[in-house]
Amino acid sequence: MTSRFAGAAQVFAAVGVALAALSGVAPASHAQTASPQSLPADRTAPAAERAAQVDFTGIVALDNCSGSLVRGPRTADTDAALVLTNGHCLETGMPQAGEVLVDRPSTRTFTLLDSSGQRTLGTLRATRIEYATMTDTDVALYRLDTSYARLAERYGTRALRLSPSRPRVGTDIRVVSGYWRRIYSCKIDGIVDRLREAQWTWRDSIRYTSSCDTIGGTSGSPIVDAATGRVVGINNTGNENGERCTLNNPCEIVDGRVTVRPGADYGQQTYQLARCLGRGNDVVLTAKGCTLPRPPAR
Repeated sequence: MTSRFAGAAQVFAAVGVALAALSGVAPASHAQTASPQSLPADRTAPAAERAAQVDFTGIVALDNCSGSLVRGPRTADTDAALVLTNGHCLETGMPQAGEVLVDRPSTRTFTLLDSSGQRTLGTLRATRIEYATMTDTDVALYRLDTSYARLAERYGTRALRLSPSRPRVGTDIRVVSGYWRRIYSCKIDGIVDRLREAQWTWRDSIRYTSSCDTIGGTSGSPIVDAATGRVVGINNTGNENGERCTLNNPCEIVDGRVTVRPGADYGQQTYQLARCLGRGNDVVLTAKGCTLPRPPAR
């Protein structure tokens, strides 16, 4: 599916990781990491976040995808930490269209990286799937068995902050993959009204400029605003073969018109998550301003 780790891509990923382990060097990125360009600072962000240097701080690797430690505007240091990845990266399989998972038990583990991406700090463990869906967006949020304060004390790391604002076209971004230990550098090329892939449809998807040529294993990577260091989205798919609206070949739908962009790569916005995270890091689907899909009524 959209992580592009199935079939031949999965074999390629496994070989690449094995070679990297033997050589001690992470596989080279398709796009070199560039210095953040000068953009207006997010004036709502703390001064320390402005003109942020994006690295692997807070980044995790899954067995098949990438992910990140994240926190919302109302998150406290004593709250149980959260890991963000894609809904299609769930260990239980991909949710069906219209399916929303809330508060499901999980013992998923994640590999926490240091800021350079070259060293493993430790293994993190989930207690449950806080929220997951592939309807309107492609997201999974795991709750860990430890707090942000404890992670800072033990590993000297911090979580990335979710931006409560929509990103703009032209924003300089970094797509940070824990699986591949690569940072892709590009800009937001466009916002797509609807993006369809097989049975799933996503809204307000982020399309990248061509230098973010993401590959299998990058699914779940946070999309980071290079100026503020805040997470504005999550990488999830790309059109691999030029097909129309099929698995691994999403198509754009704007005003009922279908457009296929061979080789284009996409992510999903995450401002909804920031607006839905309440006290205690709970996803509150009834909160004012929360537009995340809810479980079907029974």
